[in-house]
Amino acid sequence: MSDKSYNVLFICTGNSARSIIAEAVLNKLGDGRFHAFSAGSHPRGSVHPMTLRVLAEQGYETAALRSKGWDEFAGPGAPTMDFIFTVCDKAAGEGCPAWPGQPITAHWGFADPAAVEGDDAQQHRAFAQVEFEIATRLRHLMSLPIASLDRLSLQNELRALGVARG
Repeated sequence: MSDKSYNVLFICTGNSARSIIAEAVLNKLGDGRFHAFSAGSHPRGSVHPMTLRVLAEQGYETAALRSKGWDEFAGPGAPTMDFIFTVCDKAAGEGCPAWPGQPITAHWGFADPAAVEGDDAQQHRAFAQVEFEIATRLRHLMSLPIASLDRLSLQNELRALGVARG
């Protein structure tokens, strides 16, 4: 088992729900093996309140979470990313910055819980469902023998996880 730690960036358009959830979940479940970050192509500037509620209910740390732009991770002094995942369809279709270090990229689409209309309970269910789906996918990521896979095999595995549901 490798002692290498991997930097992972999750990108979505608004950086208020899905990418924030992925950041919080991987930072906890990754237990130091993974360092997660999130950003948006057009950040909303605040984290959706239901994102914070669902994460807190599941025991994730939320104090440091904030909505930020991807340019924060594309310039000098930014952590070098090993992996970059787009988690919403809009961000997947946008032109991304040139990332230093040539990280492995993949699209992992999740439904936008912030788009769900309805009462508090319906919205809560949508956010909780997305948290569950993201956590499940991240457990698959953590189970991969990353250090023993060549770059192309790893790229294929990560893209296949993006096609898988749950």
